[in-house]
Amino acid sequence: MTNTQSLFPTTYESSRERFRGYLPTIQNMWSKAALHQYAMSYDNSLTIDWIYSPATEKNEKILVFTTGEHGVECYVGAAMMHRFIEDYMPKLDPRTTGILFVHAVNPWGMKNHRRGNKDNIDLNRTFMLDPHFDPAFNPAYDKIDPFLNPKSTLTNTFFNNLVYLFGLGLHVAKMGMRDFRYALLLGQYRNQKGLYYGGKEMPEETRTLMDLYKMALQNYDQVLHLDMHTGYGPRYQMSLVNSALDKGTSDYFEKRFNYPLVVAATADEFYAIRGDMIDYIYGLQQRDHPTKKIYATSFEFGTLGDTLYGLFQSPRVMIHENRAYWHGAVNDKVHAEAKRGFEELFNPSAADWKEKAVKDAKQAFEGILKAEGFI
Repeated sequence: MTNTQSLFPTTYESSRERFRGYLPTIQNMWSKAALHQYAMSYDNSLTIDWIYSPATEKNEKILVFTTGEHGVECYVGAAMMHRFIEDYMPKLDPRTTGILFVHAVNPWGMKNHRRGNKDNIDLNRTFMLDPHFDPAFNPAYDKIDPFLNPKSTLTNTFFNNLVYLFGLGLHVAKMGMRDFRYALLLGQYRNQKGLYYGGKEMPEETRTLMDLYKMALQNYDQVLHLDMHTGYGPRYQMSLVNSALDKGTSDYFEKRFNYPLVVAATADEFYAIRGDMIDYIYGLQQRDHPTKKIYATSFEFGTLGDTLYGLFQSPRVMIHENRAYWHGAVNDKVHAEAKRGFEELFNPSAADWKEKAVKDAKQAFEGILKAEGFI
């Protein structure tokens, strides 16, 4: 049994090395398990790694576990994968169950402690069934673009915070908090240095994962997909975030999984997204494999909380980090403050947070695997 602190890796390289080291353990159950890598075209030292094996006798269902779609979030995601492999993988039945574990969907983002990829693309705005990277999409974003993405050096932190609070108050007063969050989080395809940028074409990371999802749906009658994320929701209660395309209600899933917090990725319950990875899998199933059974969800480990404080703080932290990345900071201290705030938003350092996150993940693993017939 691993102690909680050691579950959480500190570098991309050490996390990847640990992941690759899982192979012999997995091969003890799935003799055909193999390690695969996709090296990024711009730097072959950065790889998306996955371990895949079909069932040993008959391909009936597959467990898919993904981490690091938003690079910096992989430090928490890798911890949860380690706990799953130690505690829950041995309970699976390899005779009828295949496995697919994916480490660092966005390796550049993990290594560089950023959310987007090398081109600042938020990969969770790129998973579209019929890709159309429309630069005119989400016109409301333009109203808040200068506020979100100032084109100047990050200066005095106290002054920056005052300017942020004033600007946020102004936009929320004009648009309302709901419309502000909708415009902010939905995604945009024109400002390459802006927050929630979805790019101009399909990134190689997205293409790689799409191929894996197509393989899973083609070869198995049932797909269970667990994806790890951090940032939004209550600080000490992980949320299961379901696709808006899933027909089950959040109340239904809370009872089904014996888990206290399930939400749908809609503007009413969480927030709406265009190009969401979980939506893509559902869309693919509904279009090409309507007879197949699927349940896919994101584990969203909240960090700053869902209070008014958290709602105000999250955009501030992202704005300051993005501004310092593109336009620099007045000095090293201000730059370090911006990075530290960003890290705490997606990879918290507090021991009590880590303990609770692991506890929540285990409760969800148990409930989902039992309800979906995997254990």
